[in-house]
Amino acid sequence: MSATIREARPGEEERILPMFEWLFAPPGSVPAGWDPGDAERPLAETIAAAGSVVLVAEDGDRMVGFCTAYMTLESIRFGLRCWVEELAVDPERRSEGIGAALLAEARRWAAERKASHLKLDSGIARVDAHRFYEQEGATWKSYSYSWLL
Repeated sequence: MSATIREARPGEEERILPMFEWLFAPPGSVPAGWDPGDAERPLAETIAAAGSVVLVAEDGDRMVGFCTAYMTLESIRFGLRCWVEELAVDPERRSEGIGAALLAEARRWAAERKASHLKLDSGIARVDAHRFYEQEGATWKSYSYSWLL
């Protein structure tokens, strides 16, 4: 893998936002109401917050992947948990170890903050992603349900 993994810096939002399009490609879809202009503020807040991280994979001056992780929940049963909300790699750079490196850094970041679990949700149709997560040692599977409000 020729990419390096690092935390995003304030002011890089315009470089990171285009990578979200990789999440929307089939079998994904564009979320209702998605507007990159509206996404810049929450991305900047995520970069700046102590309880979240935006990781980027860079090859030279080109960003080739990203991952967001949030310390979001302290469960009575399991303690503090960290959620990966977005994880994407340039489709032309997949299977080079970039996703594995991003996920490993998210796991390290979460463990450093004393999380008991690193969790993520993945759409049922994302079969290739599921194979990747299992290859990377995911040990639990579950169904996740949500309601749009």
